[in-house]
Amino acid sequence: MLDSYRRVLARPGALAFSSAALVARLPISMVGLGIVLLVEGRTGSYGLAGTVSAAFVLSEAAFAVLHGRWVDHFGQARVLPAAISVFGAGLALMMLAVEQDWPRVWTYLFAAVSGAALPQVGASVRTRWSYLLDDAGEKQTAFALEAVLDEVVFVVGPVLVTLLATSWHPVAGLTSALVTGVVGTFAFAAQRSTEPPAGRSSGPVGVRPAMPWRLVLPLALVCLTLGALFGAAEVTTVAFAEEQGERWVAGWLLAVWSLGSLVAGLVTGAVAWRSGPEVRLRWGSAAMALAMAPLMLVQSIPVMAVVLLVGGLAIAPTMIGAMTMVEQGVPSGRLTEGMAILHTGIVAGVAPGASIAGLVVDHSGASAAYGVALAGGVLGALAAQTARPSSSVRA
Repeated sequence: MLDSYRRVLARPGALAFSSAALVARLPISMVGLGIVLLVEGRTGSYGLAGTVSAAFVLSEAAFAVLHGRWVDHFGQARVLPAAISVFGAGLALMMLAVEQDWPRVWTYLFAAVSGAALPQVGASVRTRWSYLLDDAGEKQTAFALEAVLDEVVFVVGPVLVTLLATSWHPVAGLTSALVTGVVGTFAFAAQRSTEPPAGRSSGPVGVRPAMPWRLVLPLALVCLTLGALFGAAEVTTVAFAEEQGERWVAGWLLAVWSLGSLVAGLVTGAVAWRSGPEVRLRWGSAAMALAMAPLMLVQSIPVMAVVLLVGGLAIAPTMIGAMTMVEQGVPSGRLTEGMAILHTGIVAGVAPGASIAGLVVDHSGASAAYGVALAGGVLGALAAQTARPSSSVRA
């Protein structure tokens, strides 16, 4: 099964840029949870922690498409290092504002600055694969590989940030996110031999290719609703672990959830699918919604781990299907932007999902708050029925 992965990683420079991108993406699984752990630990309010985390992810969502457009136009080596530098400065100042109990507005402001600057490494690495590979089957494998690495990020990140924040110091988890993001992004951007040329266009010289909005917008809506599911489940799982008297286990539970997705992603990349990616998107989103239903009834940490593991099996096939549809239907000159739009949908959904779930936790407890994740999943399954492949596949 692993032969298909060996073939794509054997391409010159592929292993190096994919590994660097793995490290660079760790902050996406660490910052939101790290903010919740830091702010709740200092103030005792999940509602406040959820809104600060929402400021980060909403700002990220607002600027993600612009980041993608800049990367397509100016190139990865120019945009990514500048962006990650601003991200690091903003995150450091946010931690200082919380620790020094500065007026709350500064906490929100610095969280927003760091979120706005977070570079689109996930979209950039997929664009790099699309540029490097010509065969559609190899691209499917490469996208599955990156989906698996996304889940590695979400297995390692939550555990790392939770352990550091709860066993050492509340700011230690976010500091590790800052360091890995800066180091990984600079290492990724430095690899110029595999970087797609800046300003690529499939149309006449100087003419920006059209974005196939009839394809991209429904997919962005699916990602928006599933982002709400992710945000709500993350905050609620932290609260569930605390209700059980084992707050430190929250990161492990989220890691188990991602482990299920990792396994499913490996299988997705190794199998030669007869059905199109839109079929996996529809079935996968329905399975994600179904997996949220039992969480409201679980009152045991071991049982919760099992349910999350099974539920995670639906995540990677769903997201691989969406990314493959974008890669097939969006012009190469706007591919990073197109993938950033889907990422925008996810992070824009995370913010209200986390905030609403945090408020429900404060008033009704974790079991009720899992209903927010269930609602996001149901809306995502419905939205997936409207997504259709582009009538013309990108050359």
